[in-house]
Amino acid sequence: MSFATEYLDQLAAFSEQSPLPRVRALHLPPLQPVQGHAGEFCAVELTDGSLGLCYVRLGDTLAQLRQGTTAFLPAGADALELARHFVSEQGPGRAIGLATANAIARCLFDRAGFHPGDSSDSIGQMNPQEGESIGMIGLFRPLLGRVLKSGARLTVVELKADLVGQHDGYRVTLDAKELAACSKVISTSTLLLNDTLDDMLAQCRHARWFAMIGPSAGCLPDALFARGVTLLGGSWIRDRQGFVAALTSGAPHSEFTSKYALTPDGYPGWHELIQRAGKSRHP
Repeated sequence: MSFATEYLDQLAAFSEQSPLPRVRALHLPPLQPVQGHAGEFCAVELTDGSLGLCYVRLGDTLAQLRQGTTAFLPAGADALELARHFVSEQGPGRAIGLATANAIARCLFDRAGFHPGDSSDSIGQMNPQEGESIGMIGLFRPLLGRVLKSGARLTVVELKADLVGQHDGYRVTLDAKELAACSKVISTSTLLLNDTLDDMLAQCRHARWFAMIGPSAGCLPDALFARGVTLLGGSWIRDRQGFVAALTSGAPHSEFTSKYALTPDGYPGWHELIQRAGKSRHP
């Protein structure tokens, strides 16, 4: 069973326990990036204010969404049915499905009174050491400094051929097999979208630590932990109105969010969350 299928089964169990809010809106960034990494994610909003994020800069996903928003996300849609597109579709439909699934996950967290612990560590509590072999799936330029300063050896696996080669202190390759020598790996959450999750995790089978980070990782982590992910780092939206305004204008939105980190030790599990949610009062 794939991660996507397991994730949707968990959300379906939540919907059976209590009614879900419906879809209110899809919020999209400008087609052209405005500043740095701002404008890389969309947000699906539910009628209770829950927001779920997903990366939209794969291929022409954002362009297609901007051209056919109502077709991909009709207002008032059933949230769980839309989330199922994460399993059944590709491209824009899959992105909308993941964002909607993540919005439902946030709804569950809120109803259960669960708030993941804040994380001030941009490299997902990696704690790189001199001489260690570190793997990075997707080039996180803002994170390079801390890893390289430690004296660790860094190998970056990328899909973009123009990045390949030896750089100042690290090496970029297209060959995921090179991750087999890494004891610690940090990964973009884009793996959830591009059908490479299981393959990449298989290449990292010798790693004792695997962190997946990014706004797309705002999901229930159970199926990822079962597959060997040891830390999931996402963005917790604290100010819905401010965040939406920033996202749709292409401006940075860090002042409206906080980073969080989930580990198996600090997470109660989706069954427990559903039980807690069932005891709460909600519309």
